[in-house]
Amino acid sequence: MSVAARMNRLPVTRSHRLATVAVGLGLFFDIYEIFLAGTLANVLVANFHLDKAILPAVLSSTFIGMFAGAILLGRLADRIGRRRAFLASLGVYSVFSLLGAFSIGPWTLMASRFLAGLGIGAEPAVSDTYLGDLLPPKKRGLYTGIAYTLSFFGVPAVGFLAGWLVPLGPDAWRWLFVFGAAGAVIVFLLRTGLPESPRWLESVGRHEEAERIVARFEAEAGANLPEPAADEAPNTTGSVGALLRPPYRKRTLMMAVFHLLQTFGYYGFGTLVPQVLAAKGYPIVQSLVFSAITFVGYPVGAALSLPIIERVERKHLVIASGLGMAVCGLAFGFSSSTALILAFGFLYTAISNVFSNAFHVYQAEIFPTALRSTAAGSTYSLSRLSSAAMPFVLVPLLHATNSAVLFAVVAAAMIVVALDVGLFGPRTTGRDLELVNV
Repeated sequence: MSVAARMNRLPVTRSHRLATVAVGLGLFFDIYEIFLAGTLANVLVANFHLDKAILPAVLSSTFIGMFAGAILLGRLADRIGRRRAFLASLGVYSVFSLLGAFSIGPWTLMASRFLAGLGIGAEPAVSDTYLGDLLPPKKRGLYTGIAYTLSFFGVPAVGFLAGWLVPLGPDAWRWLFVFGAAGAVIVFLLRTGLPESPRWLESVGRHEEAERIVARFEAEAGANLPEPAADEAPNTTGSVGALLRPPYRKRTLMMAVFHLLQTFGYYGFGTLVPQVLAAKGYPIVQSLVFSAITFVGYPVGAALSLPIIERVERKHLVIASGLGMAVCGLAFGFSSSTALILAFGFLYTAISNVFSNAFHVYQAEIFPTALRSTAAGSTYSLSRLSSAAMPFVLVPLLHATNSAVLFAVVAAAMIVVALDVGLFGPRTTGRDLELVNV
């Protein structure tokens, strides 16, 4: 039996659960970094006396680093292994996050944020790939969703930490970077015990190592394992050019369009909501508290996705939640009362994490093992690039118009995302990866 067939027949074991927790804790800091930029925007303007010309560059520096990191480390994970890429990612992030705490001006802050982003940029793509490689088909969505549910506690953590620290003094924000660096070191140590992906080991010809790891999973599962449904041969195509040839070209282009636009709905809300609230007339500290309350919807929405992520076809869940974000975003943009702002903000973030959990599982299911991380990393990197562009597009749009116009643009982007996946995305829920990628 092939490694794939043996892994597909397994129940969820202790090693699966430990890998899920270790991945989720690492993803916590990716989410933490993304939402840190927008949360601190108004604070940094006051602390470093930034003008409107330099603020977008400061906000986008992390995302530009993430763009480069997603491409480089995403490809690296297909060359040297998922586990080594994980450790390299967290090591680089931790060092430069700590250095960011000692920034003496906007330029040193931008440099440290760029390099921290370089480290953490591939975390979601490599995580999706790794869990997709390890988990059995019937539980792949559920346990990947659990990992992201853990990670999304990073969003309210940013909001509440900022709301608590910022009033303490002009330099208290620096402790937010120290927190990120220290936490990443702990996760780095935890991840040193993770097994390498046996699917990846088999795809690069390291059969003895793959055999030892699969045997370990089988020993944990116990006796009386079911016979595999089929002896799926691994796809060992390692040429990057294969992603631009049939049958993967359509999927690659679909995910490229998806990631260029989904970030307007997902990260656009999270990173700009403090400024939207400020534009609605709320002072800085109050806007940070309101943002933190709104951000509670992220882990709640991620948890709500768990009962349905294996019951609803993945592509349909992506489409429905994306359209839900468009509706709630428009309602948030037009709201004027505090109650409606908080209600629609919470609903938006909750629905957006059903969307996020579904697409993170989905993007790792539709490409072959030897190119899974490369494809997920390179297409996902485009979301980092568009996130870097957002401060130059959405911030001026907010200043020139109002929040209603801003969220009309966001809604239009999410409608295109839904059409993209609906027209060109394959079905994946509950299917063996080798059968999705024949």
